[in-house]
Amino acid sequence: MRPGDASRKTRGSSGKPGVFAVLACALAASCVWGLLSGQADFRAADLVPALRSVFEGSGGTAASVFFAIRLPRVLLAVVIGASLGISGAAFQGIFRNSLADPFIIGASSGASLGAGLAISFGIGLAPPFSPVPFFAFTGSLAAVILAFTVSRAAGDPPPSAALLLAGTSVGSFFSGILSLVLVLRDRGLYQVYYWLLGSLGGSTWRELFSVLPASAAGCLLVCLQAGALDLLIQGDQEAASLGLDVTRTRFIAASGAALAAASAVSAAGIIGFAGLIAPHCARLFTGPRHSRLVPASALTGALILVLADTLARILIPPVEIPLGIITGLGGAPFFLYLLARHGRSLGRLS
Repeated sequence: MRPGDASRKTRGSSGKPGVFAVLACALAASCVWGLLSGQADFRAADLVPALRSVFEGSGGTAASVFFAIRLPRVLLAVVIGASLGISGAAFQGIFRNSLADPFIIGASSGASLGAGLAISFGIGLAPPFSPVPFFAFTGSLAAVILAFTVSRAAGDPPPSAALLLAGTSVGSFFSGILSLVLVLRDRGLYQVYYWLLGSLGGSTWRELFSVLPASAAGCLLVCLQAGALDLLIQGDQEAASLGLDVTRTRFIAASGAALAAASAVSAAGIIGFAGLIAPHCARLFTGPRHSRLVPASALTGALILVLADTLARILIPPVEIPLGIITGLGGAPFFLYLLARHGRSLGRLS
């Protein structure tokens, strides 16, 4: 695709009004559904007395359920979903590959290794803020750099197949290291294993406030590089000819995407395919321009995670299905559909 064609396509796709309003309304509706649904169902009218009891200090069961259990969990799902959506959009732009996402290219596995090591060695519970996101970010960034470096042996930019194979290999390698550490340490093995499946069970305000700074920083870095990502899609030579520092831009955007993904993993474990689905869905409505695609991916990712977490709580009561299983059951067929429908032409965004 020539730069002029990309520019015309971007202008034609970015003029659709109301996309963000529709996504925001859908997200708000999903949050309300999440607050009202569960083992103890509530009506919307119950929110008012529950809120009044909080201000009066009288407490009560309804107030505890809404404001101590469900509200922080729903808000954490919004933050994690937005982080994964933005991370996926950034990785797809950085690698010029529509198959890239934090889970597929190994970023989630790297983050889980860093976070798992922190938890296994007992350094993940330090108040007031947990150091787990820092370790998760380190592992995530290392996995991304390693996968991209290995895949470049097959071409620059790396072909879809090379990136997928490298990401899968790096992810398996990092997961193997974590499994070995857990077996040798034998500390909280079941807890860490359940966390690796992805779950928001037991989420509190502390988890939300702990993950929010890292998530916000990562998302902000990606948003600031939105215009540069548009240039990267046109190719390194074209971007450099327009005055863009390709290496610096790719490093900053990848760091932001890795930090966003790491914050999500540190709070909820590995949640596969959300970072892949959200940008694809958002791109249908906003086009390829990252100034619109990135925030739309955040809203779409948040919507997906809130819906998935609500389903995880209500599908088989009183059992709560791990969130990673829900996203995997929905995301894996979507990924296979992309491969089967688009074949060889799928990987390239340029």
